[in-house]
Order: sequence, then structure tokens, then C-alpha cells
Amino acid sequence: MLDVIGLTSAEEELYRCLLQLTTARVDELAGRLRRPRAQVIAQVEALRAKGLVQPTDSDPDAPLRPTAPDVALGATLLRRQEDLESARLRVTQLAEEYRAGLRRHHVDHLVEVISGTRVLRDRLRDLQNSARTEVLWFCRANPLAMAGPENVEEFDALARGVTYRAIYERDLLLEPGALADLTKGVAAGEQARVLDRLPVRLAIVDGRTAICPLVPDRDGGEPSAAVIGRSQLLDALLALFESHWRVATRLRLDDPLGVAATDGRRADADNRHADSYQPDADAARLLSLFVAGVPDKSIASQLGVSRRTVQRRIADLMAVAGVDTRPGLAFQVARRGWL
Repeated sequence: MLDVIGLTSAEEELYRCLLQLTTARVDELAGRLRRPRAQVIAQVEALRAKGLVQPTDSDPDAPLRPTAPDVALGATLLRRQEDLESARLRVTQLAEEYRAGLRRHHVDHLVEVISGTRVLRDRLRDLQNSARTEVLWFCRANPLAMAGPENVEEFDALARGVTYRAIYERDLLLEPGALADLTKGVAAGEQARVLDRLPVRLAIVDGRTAICPLVPDRDGGEPSAAVIGRSQLLDALLALFESHWRVATRLRLDDPLGVAATDGRRADADNRHADSYQPDADAARLLSLFVAGVPDKSIASQLGVSRRTVQRRIADLMAVAGVDTRPGLAFQVARRGWL
């Protein structure tokens, strides 16, 4: 198995023998391995060149001892990993060029139909791994192929500097663990917004490839989806996303503090004028969930406080805004630019 980093099986066997003996001379190793002395000498020299063996002192006939393999081979492993990553990116680029060539000459390659949960999940992962600039998502409730916690590729892409913009259906935020998962994504750099309903499920990568399911969720069975290349159809899907992004409500989930931390400094309508008030990070986080239509119970669960605390804090904000209804508070949040 270590042939891939330049260590032959014979060298590995010699190194393991030396590990068992702790220290040994060439003759002892030759006897234990039943190999010619000249062959053992050559293999010892190869191991010394790789940094896996060294003599115990300056005497040429001194016993040999092994060195730590992770130190000696770590740099080689890292180089191989970098080479493999470069090769993977190159293959992805060549595959895109191949598909682009097909699309230029064959109109039927503009749309590829794929079927099955596993195939759809693998294609979503491949596209995110190849992303270089931006990934766009329409995230509906009850995911078909990939639940939020399974999408580890997003965090790798965000770490590479890829921008993520995601719009979530409100019902998805009510699913168990959904808000906690969204919080991790936003903390990593995702831009998240919410709408009451989304027209379709959709993912668009780098403005060049989109994936969109072909049949309604209610039809059941194995999902099928269209993989859409550069075309006027893709332009229409990009416009669809941008139109929904403009009207969606921003989610503020990246602050680590909960509303409980604000209990000692709640907004007071008597000494803080609404026109000059700007919500702090805790209030903005609560307001973003409130405006998104998340129920008080779910907000409390997300923030780690009681439902009564959430209701009291919303009442404080209503007093600051000078309104006595929750719709009025939502209107004032938008009018005053509190989010």
C-alpha cells in the first residue's frame, strides 16, 4: 500500500523488522529477513534516503535505528495529496470543457436527465467540489437527496472562498435541528434568507450549471432532475433566483449569544427613541427569525431560552417601535432598516 509514496514492500518489511528490534546491525537484519547482505545494504540506504533509518552513532558499522514514519513520510504524503487534488480539479475542468464542446455541437446535451437519490446526491457534491465563485440554493422543506447536515462540501467550498447564497422555505426552519444547522452554515460564511414558499428546488454553480428536479415532490418514487448547462434556460433560472433573493428576508444567525444575554439591558421605550434605536446583535438575531415567521417556540429553542423570554423581548421591541401588534413590528423593522 505504501508503494504510492515510494516505499516498496521489501523496504517496508525491513523497516517493520527494525521496529521490532529497536536497533540492529545489517547482518542481523539480513539473517532475520533471509536476504543477501548486499540487498539489505541497498534497502537500508534507500530507507536512509527517505529519512526512515539512521545509525545510532558516527561509526559506519554502528547499529541502525528507525525514525518516526509520520515525520519522515508526512511531507511526501502532503505532496501526493496536493497532486491528487490538482489532478481532480484538472479532470473537473476537462469534463466541463468536454460538456461545453458537446453543448456547442449537440443541442440535446444542454439538458442531462439524471435519476435516483444517490446519483442526484453525488452530482450535487461533485458540482460543489468544482465550484470556484458562487453556489445558489433554493432549499425547500423535506429535502429529496441531501439533508443539510450531510452537505459537508459546502464548508469546504466556503473555506476555498466560494460564495454561498441560500433561500430557505419557512417550513424547513421548523424541522428538528434545522436552525442549528443553518447557524453553522451562516457562521461559516453562508448568506441565508427565508421565504414563505419557493417554486422549485434548485442549485446553481458558478452561473454555468443548474440542477432542478423534474417532477413534483408529491409524486413520490425516486427523484429525477435536469442538469442544465449554459443556455437561455439557465439564464431564466438565474433570473428566478435573483428575483426571489431580492424579496427574501435576511436571516441573522451568526451571533453566538442568545437573547438571554440581553435580559439585563432590554430596550426601554422611555429612554431610547425609536428613530435612533438600532438593534444589537442579540435583538437582530431574534428579529430575523421573527420576521421570517418562525414560531415563538422554535425561536426559543434556537436561542436556548424560554418561550416567555422570547415573548417578553418581542414586547420590548414593539414598545421601542411604538406599535402594539406583531404585524406592526414587522412593518417597522422593514421601514427602519433594523435588519
